[in-house]
Amino acid sequence: MQNLIHDDELDRQLREAVPYIDDAGFTSRVLQSLPSRPASARLRSAILMTTTVLASVLAYLLSGRGGFVNDFVVRISELPMTWLLALTFGAGIIVGALGLTAAVVKAREPALITGPAE
Repeated sequence: MQNLIHDDELDRQLREAVPYIDDAGFTSRVLQSLPSRPASARLRSAILMTTTVLASVLAYLLSGRGGFVNDFVVRISELPMTWLLALTFGAGIIVGALGLTAAVVKAREPALITGPAE
């Protein structure tokens, strides 16, 4: 693992390896034609939150004011105790497997393998 290259070293090598290619000012013209300021993050957040709340209210009203949730709870409560135990155990296994999968995927990320930059 000692032969792994840190991010700073990799950046330095990439800067040195690729010389600037003259494009007759094309890059600067493209950058100047881009909008000077992106939309505000607060505005985006407000739009997304408003849309989410409106969609949730609409779904609640169209679904009969959530009556299906009440029906589901009543049906689950009428199941025998062994079925409830089996459902709970199965849900725990599924959630545990998903958590383990996420941890393994996260541990395989290159940033964690190379270690911190010195």
